[in-house]
Amino acid sequence: MLAHNFVPMLFAGLLAFLLTGFPVAFALAATGLSFGLLGIELGLFPPVLFQALPLRVMGIMQNDTLLAIPFFTLMGGVLQKSGMAEDLLETVGQVFGPLRGGLALAVIFVGGLLAATTGVVAAAVISMGLISLPIMLRYGYHRTIATGVITASGTLAQAIPPSLVLIVMADQLGRPVGDMYAGAMLPGLLLVGLYALFIIAVAIVKPAWVPALPVEARIYREANGASGHVSLLVLLMIAATVGVAWSQVHSGLVGRWLDRSGAAPGDEIVIFSLAIAALTALGLALLNRGLGLTFVSRLTERVTFVLIPPLVLIFLVLGTIFLGIATPTEGGALGALGALCMALAKRRLTKKLLIETLDNTTRLTAFVMFILIGSTVFSFTFNAADGQAWIGHLFDKLPGGTLGFLLVVNILVFVLGMFIDFFEIAFIVVPLLVPVANALGIDLVWFGVILAMNLQTSFLTPPFGFALFYLRSVAPAGDTTDRITGARISAVTTAQIYQGSIAFILLQLLMVIAIIRWPGLVLNQVDAAPAALGEQRLQLPDAVDANGEDDPMRDLLDVIRREHAATRPH
Repeated sequence: MLAHNFVPMLFAGLLAFLLTGFPVAFALAATGLSFGLLGIELGLFPPVLFQALPLRVMGIMQNDTLLAIPFFTLMGGVLQKSGMAEDLLETVGQVFGPLRGGLALAVIFVGGLLAATTGVVAAAVISMGLISLPIMLRYGYHRTIATGVITASGTLAQAIPPSLVLIVMADQLGRPVGDMYAGAMLPGLLLVGLYALFIIAVAIVKPAWVPALPVEARIYREANGASGHVSLLVLLMIAATVGVAWSQVHSGLVGRWLDRSGAAPGDEIVIFSLAIAALTALGLALLNRGLGLTFVSRLTERVTFVLIPPLVLIFLVLGTIFLGIATPTEGGALGALGALCMALAKRRLTKKLLIETLDNTTRLTAFVMFILIGSTVFSFTFNAADGQAWIGHLFDKLPGGTLGFLLVVNILVFVLGMFIDFFEIAFIVVPLLVPVANALGIDLVWFGVILAMNLQTSFLTPPFGFALFYLRSVAPAGDTTDRITGARISAVTTAQIYQGSIAFILLQLLMVIAIIRWPGLVLNQVDAAPAALGEQRLQLPDAVDANGEDDPMRDLLDVIRREHAATRPH
């Protein structure tokens, strides 16, 4: 009975370890080693099989791709602690404040910028919760809209490059991180647009839920009382014109520089055009200040000096990766250096900030590595017991072929996201699904972006959505007196935070459906042909690795297993 039900019992053992509250990394390793010993005693595989385990662990430590994790974590930590989020929220809030729903739109756009620069969900949600939530409550925003837009915008860091989720997903799928970044760029931006359209729709249907910022709350005004938006619009039009002009000549100029034939990828053109437009706006603002002119308003100058540095940092990181000048690891190193330079330029790079950021970076990196080592021990026993064939047989009778497989997988990931972190899902579940996806002919970059977009919902889904808890930690738990107006503001309840996430969960799932329905949203960015969602049946190969190629280690395991079976008594 034990031998015939070894793989199901392996998962049951892991569940039992996790339910005890044992740390996930050590629960994975303990399950793998315990059931490995049990498998040896049952005669399922020989002891010599586990001599290859240390080589697998050493292979993890030598993985250059994973070096990007501490670099991007350091970049995000420095930017978060240097006050960039506070500056962005205050400035963008002043720009959109006069509009109904303007504060919510500001939170969405700042969330997108923080995602492309810091990539840290906790920092984004907490910063926006501390700064934006009191202002929204002060001026009468509906509770569910205010809390929902903050938690959802904070989770954009999971889908917009440079995302740690995409780095981990690329490692587990055996695909280049650059391809994952390129594939996820357009869906991430479309998700930001979906959020904005939802707020605009709320402003039209329920204007009382998202009131405009009153005149007395707009702090960047001219001496004559003007808001300064006209100057901002003129500068934006000039910068946009320069950016569009650059987009028309980018392929030719950069093609000659890199000796590349053909048109440049769309994401590369967007990044470079954005950078040229941003540098144009910065140059004009600096010229206005240096010459003592008054063509640029206070609001315009503030927007330029606050928004341009993050945009330049985005170009520094993503532009070098998309051009092929730097690997994602090298791009992360450039981003970390750029973040340190930005903090130094603002005179906020203190010894305390540096120590705290390095400490947090070391903790997160060690956390990821221990989980990866534990999952490797678990998967070693799983593969030795032919677990991939068992997983394959769970899916080979599904109706609908590829589409049926994607539907079941996304439901599974969505449900798991309610209870466990995305790291655990990426390290435990994804490796089990890769052989099946390969056998169905699914492009793994497309598959990875679908899962990454789905994993984003794990931060919003009750009862254990991390973004919900982050906001709960900073939202007022009791009635408070507003320091500006003196009015009493009632507490934000946990139920209101949960309710606020529902609409944005649905928007995220809508984006998952759109990516499945139109694979070109991802694959056109990585020069791959869209996969057909046909009725292709599942036929598992004998031995494949994450890249769909023959796996020498798996072949070796098969040889050892056959020799052991031939020599043991029946």
